[in-house]
Amino acid sequence: MRLSVIAVCSLAVFIFSSFKSNKACEYAGSNIGYIQSQTEKAIATEDINMSKYFAYKALNAIVKSKSQLEDCGCEHAMELLHESSTNLTNATRATSMPSVKILLKKALDNASGSMEALDEHDSHNSRYNNDVLAMNTKTSIAEIESHKPLDKNTLEIKVDIALEKFKESLDKVVESVDCKEATAFTQNVYDICEQQLLKPNLSEGKKYYNLKTKEIAANALKKLSGCKN
Repeated sequence: MRLSVIAVCSLAVFIFSSFKSNKACEYAGSNIGYIQSQTEKAIATEDINMSKYFAYKALNAIVKSKSQLEDCGCEHAMELLHESSTNLTNATRATSMPSVKILLKKALDNASGSMEALDEHDSHNSRYNNDVLAMNTKTSIAEIESHKPLDKNTLEIKVDIALEKFKESLDKVVESVDCKEATAFTQNVYDICEQQLLKPNLSEGKKYYNLKTKEIAANALKKLSGCKN
């Protein structure tokens, strides 16, 4: 039964790590778009001080994008953005406008390449296949079709679909496993969800996942309520 507990946790980790990655990639893409726009403004102006001002804004955005890019996992995009950062830094140190613009154009090319790498990364990872053990039964989680961020209703639907297999497996436990053992296992699942729901700053997705899992466990415990321990 220990494997079954691990399976429940693995299912949660899979669903929410995917959501996290999706969200991080979108945030990174948004930040890179801002970096591009600030670099373009730096190129467009003929005032060297204003040009450096916009370059600093782009640099600041690169620093703030680091964690999102790491969570997204696109190494090529990170490498290109690092090159963009180097060229922007050199641009802020240049003393003539022609030199500044040459470096800024290189930085813009790097940022554009980073955006393209991110788009390709999104495409390559747009489908998932993952097998997990659920109640000692090998099952497949429905493929997540897109890396686009999920709204509340879509996330809830995907969680519901993913939990269908768990419910089916738990029903089998209730029907076929020794009553005392089934009750102990199901109560453990229920207790874990309760503990998770007490945590502060839990995301809406994780709240919903634990709430629905708790409901499934509660219904199973009702079926086991006549069990003689």
